[in-house]
Amino acid sequence: MLEVLNKLWRPVVEILILAVGLYYVATFVRGTRGAAIFTGFLALLLTLAIGTYLLDLQVLRWLLGIFSPIVAVAVVVIFQPELRRMLAKLGDVQLFGTNREQRESIEVIIQTVERLAEVRIGALIAIEQTVQLQEAVESGIPVDCIATPEMLETIFFPNNAIHDGGVIIRGDRIAAAACIFPLTRRQDLNKSLGTRHRAAIGLSEETDALIVAVSEETGSISTSHKGQFVRGLTLEELRAFLSAVLLSPGQPRNVAEWLRARTTDRSRPDPALTSRIEPK
Repeated sequence: MLEVLNKLWRPVVEILILAVGLYYVATFVRGTRGAAIFTGFLALLLTLAIGTYLLDLQVLRWLLGIFSPIVAVAVVVIFQPELRRMLAKLGDVQLFGTNREQRESIEVIIQTVERLAEVRIGALIAIEQTVQLQEAVESGIPVDCIATPEMLETIFFPNNAIHDGGVIIRGDRIAAAACIFPLTRRQDLNKSLGTRHRAAIGLSEETDALIVAVSEETGSISTSHKGQFVRGLTLEELRAFLSAVLLSPGQPRNVAEWLRARTTDRSRPDPALTSRIEPK
């Protein structure tokens, strides 16, 4: 009996580890831009593997064995943003600060956005959360000062030498300005979106940062979170969403779902709301 148990416990542990790993990966990928690619890739791989072994296709099995290292490299390349977020989330260390710092930062951002939108001065503000934005910080100019509306307005003033690029807020401080954010590679976005908005989407695809942008042409307020971009927000909507994400982490998955949830009690969907959400 002991010998049987000794032989069985290892396979059981291996199966449990694989099951938990696959469940975690599926849960994390679900709802991201890589979900469709992941599903199609997994379906193709399982179909080939099962068909090869059931039909005893030795040549195909040999080819799969040769190309397996190439497939592993391809997975890393294709799912690089998702893998980075997954590994970073394993630590799940809250870096944004206390609720008091978060509330203060929310009010600072609201006041800054309101003033800049009125005079149509472009802005790009990233709020760091659990994933550190060190790479983006190193690409800009170190500031390391308390975040205030006056300081942010000064940074984004058109004649300022560091007004181009994004600002990163870490806790209640401005970590850096004139930072370079990665541009999204999505091809389905509205052609009217400029570099500032594409940079906001790109950073939110690779990290869990919450990015707020102000359009220089129209003064409209936009936000991007977890790859979802929504434009034309009011100050009240922006304040409510910032509070939902920063003060209650994990509640809304992205700004689009949060906005849709606000209209669930209506008999008909709001077409004006839907038009503001860029398809993911």
